[in-house]
Amino acid sequence: MKLGDADVTINGIAKGAGMIAPDMATMLSFIATDAPITAPVLQDLLSRGTAKTFNAVTVDSDTSTSDTLLIFATGKAAARGAPAISDPKDARLGAFRRALGKVLKSLALQVVRDGEGARKQVEVTVTGAKSARSAKRIALSIANSPLVKTAVAGEDANWGRVVMAVGKAGEPADRDRLSIWFGDNRLAHEGERDPAYSEEATSAYMKRDDIRIRADIGIGRGKATVWTCDLTKEYVAINGDYRS
Repeated sequence: MKLGDADVTINGIAKGAGMIAPDMATMLSFIATDAPITAPVLQDLLSRGTAKTFNAVTVDSDTSTSDTLLIFATGKAAARGAPAISDPKDARLGAFRRALGKVLKSLALQVVRDGEGARKQVEVTVTGAKSARSAKRIALSIANSPLVKTAVAGEDANWGRVVMAVGKAGEPADRDRLSIWFGDNRLAHEGERDPAYSEEATSAYMKRDDIRIRADIGIGRGKATVWTCDLTKEYVAINGDYRS
């Protein structure tokens, strides 16, 4: 990517497989760039970039005290004409901010994909909530539900479990306005089974490695997306056999 008229590079690595939940958890992730950007600007970029990436993934809802996400800038690209950036509002940061966001999201999703015992990646989107914050809380309730995650592992589009997870989130919701999709298959509409629901099409969809679940709450404009993985027998074995 370019900063000004100069090419700059962003690289990143991440470690994490279990005890992964929003607010980082047992995560070690390091981002490095050769762009000449000051530490306060990097902090601003990183803080803003984690909201919809690392803080929107969960493997098992458990957190830890050892989480770390750092970004470094060597400034080496200054020798190639890259401009020094010391203001987070600098208009020249636009492309860099977008590229950093892509790196953060890619790493965060790789962590989910590498979750302990995981076989499927699950994207949970909530729309129509009272607010964006409410939507995210509902999405995390779905993504962290053991019953939802085991249903995905068993390739069962159990929309009743999604309804349960929406309800237990403690956020404003109306059962009679709720609609649920697995992929493009709408299973429930206005709180009841969709008359056009196809068991055959949905069962075929659930065999995929990447599953999308969407719940429309039907009461507002709040929207949020989080990512998780399925909960398998391998996860239980890994953590049941673990000895400290």
